[in-house]
Amino acid sequence: MILRGLLILIGGRAGGDGLKVETQKNKKMEKLKEIIRFMVNGFISFLVDYGLLYGLTEFMGLYYLISSALSFTASVAVNYLICVFWVFEGVKGTGRRSRLAFIASSLAGLGINQGLMWVLVDKIGIYYMAAKIISTVVVMFWNYVMKKKALTM
Repeated sequence: MILRGLLILIGGRAGGDGLKVETQKNKKMEKLKEIIRFMVNGFISFLVDYGLLYGLTEFMGLYYLISSALSFTASVAVNYLICVFWVFEGVKGTGRRSRLAFIASSLAGLGINQGLMWVLVDKIGIYYMAAKIISTVVVMFWNYVMKKKALTM
């Protein structure tokens, strides 16, 4: 039993389904690492988005929906670069088809963001910076699924 475990650890075959189980564990570990990288990227992108939203609205005097669109667009550019070079390692995300799919999913994310911001701020009366946090959480789930698909085309 100990020998079988050692063989699996160093990449050998221990007979039976040992290698298959180890491969499944590796795939799950890689998926977990990818999700963690995506979350770190999301946090960095959120800081860009949130910081620009506040700065453009409070210091430049732009209407919050204009600031929101501009800050979201800047964060998408940051997000794309980090996704391609770090989050989804080995992606094909530099081809024309992948870029177009990434842009299309980002535009849909922008629509979700703007729609939620408008409803939360103008219709419900939530402070725009709090509404941004809520819309970011919703858009985050959309982004993970769609960005992964776009970058692995």
